[in-house]
Amino acid sequence: MTERPAPVEYGELNILYQDEHYVAIDKPSGLLVHRSFLDKHETQFAMQMLRDQLGQHVFPVHRLDRPTSGVLLFALSSEAARDMNQLFIEGTIAKRYLALVRGFAPESVFLDKPLKEELDKIADKFADQDKAAQEAQTQFNCLYQAALPIPIGKYPTVRYSLVECFPKTGRKHQIRRHLKHLSLPIIGDVNHGDNQHNQFFREHFSLRRLMLFATELRFVHPYSNESIIIKAPLGDAMLSICNQLGWPSEEKDY
Repeated sequence: MTERPAPVEYGELNILYQDEHYVAIDKPSGLLVHRSFLDKHETQFAMQMLRDQLGQHVFPVHRLDRPTSGVLLFALSSEAARDMNQLFIEGTIAKRYLALVRGFAPESVFLDKPLKEELDKIADKFADQDKAAQEAQTQFNCLYQAALPIPIGKYPTVRYSLVECFPKTGRKHQIRRHLKHLSLPIIGDVNHGDNQHNQFFREHFSLRRLMLFATELRFVHPYSNESIIIKAPLGDAMLSICNQLGWPSEEKDY
């Protein structure tokens, strides 16, 4: 019987922004936002960790997939959560992601491709299986490209791109699925990615995570009317990979 790997201890969460209404953290890759019966063995969750760290209740106003890292915003009251949720509903919050993908991405592409909801066999057992596809739009911009003289499969070289992603809608796994549709799967994506290239990154870069980073959140504060910009760093591990691919190794260049 295979042993379950030892749980990761994340320690204190890095707070990126805080005022009397909201707080944003830099969520590590692999950390769940909140408890889920689909992950019964997990003992650490961003919501509970932040609550304990601040000594008060927090209310999630959006979510990041477990393997995605970056800006995660919470409200400090149910009223503040309601007002921020309204901004998400109205589409007035701008989200920026960076994704490391297989292949050479085009300089710029806007993808308007509806997506059928991805249902979980257990959690969504009673959900409508025939629900129509929902509107989904993402703007992609290629920042950097790299080619390595290493053969994988039938190709003599491997090609990669760093892509800026601006989702205009918020469908489940939208960025991952849209990039897969463009034949630009995200490295480390076990469900929508390329297993050969995922393995290459594990072996050559010791990488065992989804290379999708929620780097920026922009909104007009519901109470102060200030323009708020919250940014999360890529981190040393990703910057090291960028450097090895011939891209800048300074955070400011991303």
